[in-house]
Amino acid sequence: MSDPVTARVAAIPRTIAFVGLMGCGKSHIGRRVAAQLGREFYDSDAEIERAAGRTVREIFAELGEPAFRDGERRVIARLIDGAPAVLATGGGAFVDPTTRATLLEKAVCVWLRADLDLLVYRTAGRTTRPLLLAGDPRQILGDLIEKRYPLYAEAPVVVDTRNEASEITTARVVGAIDAYWQTEVR
Repeated sequence: MSDPVTARVAAIPRTIAFVGLMGCGKSHIGRRVAAQLGREFYDSDAEIERAAGRTVREIFAELGEPAFRDGERRVIARLIDGAPAVLATGGGAFVDPTTRATLLEKAVCVWLRADLDLLVYRTAGRTTRPLLLAGDPRQILGDLIEKRYPLYAEAPVVVDTRNEASEITTARVVGAIDAYWQTEVR
C-alpha cells in the first residue's frame, strides 16, 4: 500500500458501501477495492443467503420481497456495525429508508452509476436476478432507473461505470472516495 491515496482510503474508519442497480459492478469492483485496501469484502445478498439458508430467488418466491427486505435490513445493519470493510449491497437495499439511513450515517456510500445499455448488457441471460424475470429486462431496468436513481443520488460519492478495464474503474473509485473524505469529511 505504498500509494498515498490507497493508504488514506484504507485508513477511513468506516465501511465503504457500494450502492446501485444490478449489473453496475458493486460486487466486482467492491472485491477489487477491498483487496486493494486490505479489507474484508461482503456481498449483502450472499450474507442474506447464508443467514436464511436459501437463495435470494427462493426467498423472493417463497416469502416475498418484504421478507427479503427485512432480512436485508438486519444483515446490513450487522455488517455496518462490524469492523470497517467493503460492502456490496443489493440493488434495492438503498431504496429502503431505514437501510439507506443506516448506510448514510455509518458508511461511506459509493453509487456506481451506469447507463441503461450497460446494465442490460451486463445482466443479459442471468437467472439470478428475480426482478428481471418478470418481463422485458430493458423495460424493467429503465423503470428501476427512473425510480431508484434519485435515491442513489443521496450517496456522497458517485462514480460512473463504463465498459472499461476493472483496474481503471477501481482506481477511479478509490480516487473518488479519497477526494470525498479529504474535502467533505474533514
